[in-house]
Amino acid sequence: MIITGGGSGLGKELALLFSQQGFHILMAGRNYERLSAARLEIEGSGGTADIIKIDIRNPFEIEMLKAELNSTYDIYGLVNNAGIGHFGPFTEMSDERIKEMLDTNILGTILMTKTILPMLLQNGEGRLINIISTAGLRGKVNEAVYAASKFAIRGFTESLQKEFENSRIKINAVYMGGMDTPFWKGSDHVKDTSRFRLPKEVAQLIFDHLDEESIIIESKKS
Repeated sequence: MIITGGGSGLGKELALLFSQQGFHILMAGRNYERLSAARLEIEGSGGTADIIKIDIRNPFEIEMLKAELNSTYDIYGLVNNAGIGHFGPFTEMSDERIKEMLDTNILGTILMTKTILPMLLQNGEGRLINIISTAGLRGKVNEAVYAASKFAIRGFTESLQKEFENSRIKINAVYMGGMDTPFWKGSDHVKDTSRFRLPKEVAQLIFDHLDEESIIIESKKS
């Protein structure tokens, strides 16, 4: 099971849960230190995991990953969890930040899926989980580009669900509200993250509803 952004937050909690179900976890991300700490936590809980250092925005790195996976692992599933958000008035958003969100949230998700999905089809079964956000269900103030990226992945996921509805590939779209994670560090967009659910709680809710195509988990209300 490959989990992007698996070094912290929701990705790490999902990695722990899947590892406890007997899956060998491949944690993909850019921060080796966080990935290493997460791997130690998984191993300490009796699971197994490997680290894949990769920038999912880079097509060349993903192509290299494809070769490595084909020669080393038998892949059952992919969790597209990696994402980035910059918030604030749209007219003040820098081009650099706009590109970073679109490249990570849209391009990275699509390229990873394009690489892994054929492996699942070849195996005859598998699971694809796209972590989207409630920003993919409705627009929000000061989240114009972030919401645009999440609406794009909503359309991408819903289309794949229709395209592969007669296959044995289970595809989940997960729409969750804000969580109490370092995601908000350095931003004043959310003043009080303590009213949000913890990633461990969200991960368990996702796990409890994996039989549903669309999983909606709102933020805990203050």
